[in-house]
Amino acid sequence: MFAILKKEINSFFASPIGYLVIAIFLVLNGLFLWVFKGDFNILDYGFADLSSFFLLAPWILIFLIPAVTMRSFSDEKKQGTLELLLTKPISHLQIVLGKYFGAFILIIIALTPTLLYVYTVYALGNPMGNLDIGSTLGSYFGLLFLVASYTAIGIFTSTISDNQIVSFILSVFLCFLFYIGFEGISDFTSSTLIDQLGMSYHYRSMSRGVLDTRDIIYFLSVTFFFISVTKLNLNRETK
Repeated sequence: MFAILKKEINSFFASPIGYLVIAIFLVLNGLFLWVFKGDFNILDYGFADLSSFFLLAPWILIFLIPAVTMRSFSDEKKQGTLELLLTKPISHLQIVLGKYFGAFILIIIALTPTLLYVYTVYALGNPMGNLDIGSTLGSYFGLLFLVASYTAIGIFTSTISDNQIVSFILSVFLCFLFYIGFEGISDFTSSTLIDQLGMSYHYRSMSRGVLDTRDIIYFLSVTFFFISVTKLNLNRETK
C-alpha cells in the first residue's frame, strides 16, 4: 500500500498536476477572500472571522478534488496497466487505500498554507487575538472530513470509466449531490431527515466548534462506503 501511495505522490509532483492543484486552490481562495469585493471578502466583512473561507473552500474543492482523483484508476484502465496492478501480491483494498491516501495527502498539502489566514485574521483582530479559535479548529476538522469524503467519491468514480473526463463529471455531480443536493431536496419536502443526509448539514455543525460524534460517524460512513464500493468494482475487474 505504501509503495502505491508513494508512487501516487511522486506522480503528482513529477507532473504539473500537484503544483497546479495547490496553486489554483490558494490563488482562488486568496482572490475571493482578500482581493475581490463581495460577500467572501474578509476585509470587507469587518469581523475577525474565517467563516468566508470555510463557506468558499467546499465549493472550490468540489471541482479540484475530482480533478486530482479522475486519473487514479481511469488512467490505469486506459493504459492497460490496471490488470498488471491487480496481479501484484497486494490486496485490492490496499491498492484502493494507496490511491486514496495519495490524493488525500495532496489536498492536505494544499490546505496547509491556509493556516496563514488564521494568523492574519488573528493579527488583524481588534483587539489582537479576537478570533474564535474553537470555531476555527472545528471548521478545519469539518473541512478535513469533507475532503476525506470527496476524495473517496472521486476514487470511486475513477473506477467506472477509462475516460478521465467522464470520471471528473461523475465525481463533481456526486460531490455536489452529497454536499448540497439533499439540502435542496429537503427545502421542497420540509424534511429535516433528508437534510441530515447531506454533507453541508454535518459540516455546518462541526463549524460551530462542537465535534459531535454523529457528524464524525456520518463522514466516516460516507468515506468507508465509497472505498468499499471502489474495492467491489476492482474485484469485478479481475473476473
